[in-house]
Amino acid sequence: MSPATPAVPEPVAVLSDLGKTYGEGASAVEALRAASLSIDRGELVVVLGPSGSGKTTLLNLIGALERPSRGTLVVVGRELETLDEGERTSFRREQVGFVFQFFNLVPSLTALENVALVLELTGRDDVERRATHALEAVGLGDRLDHFPAQLSGGEQQRVAIARAVAKDPALVLCDEPTGALDLETGRLVLEELRRLNREDGRTVLMVTHNSAIAAMADRVVRMRSGEIVAVERNEHPVEASQVSW
Repeated sequence: MSPATPAVPEPVAVLSDLGKTYGEGASAVEALRAASLSIDRGELVVVLGPSGSGKTTLLNLIGALERPSRGTLVVVGRELETLDEGERTSFRREQVGFVFQFFNLVPSLTALENVALVLELTGRDDVERRATHALEAVGLGDRLDHFPAQLSGGEQQRVAIARAVAKDPALVLCDEPTGALDLETGRLVLEELRRLNREDGRTVLMVTHNSAIAAMADRVVRMRSGEIVAVERNEHPVEASQVSW
């Protein structure tokens, strides 16, 4: 009996010679140039680089927050550069979950209402049940009725993670998710992102300037001066609890 053929990784995002230029003429700034990368479904990928290296621009292009100046970008089978604004909005709402450095919660809404708002925008049914389940999954089942000002920084970021995954996106994009947190709180957030990746099979793309976080990634994309300079596979990722900075 012949051995089974290994499964071929399924890409969730494919970038080919992707570039982004801001401005025109003498004032033009090339923030990203000739970026080529494939992100497989179920991976946790960390994009590492200093400020100004192009990592946030890369994240914004993959999340359809900005349009590329050149190259091709296919995410979940959609060629993003061919979509009109309405289609791009629908794509973001349905396929991408965002986690930002400063949480971006609506201060006048409770934790439950913050998560439910995103579900309502996607037209999902049973909004309250889905939002409650997402918050319980990140350990905030007893904080449903708390407003952001009543939550710690780590709790607010976990609300943001629940908001990002409640709609069941194909890709979770994180921009410096621990940047506003202390070490121990940051570790808890990283543990939650890794749990979502391993247990729920979420594809997570995280950008950071913090090289210590790269140790927990399946792959590390290194950027400098608007270019991808290296892509490294991590054969032995550490647990999030072991990350230290």
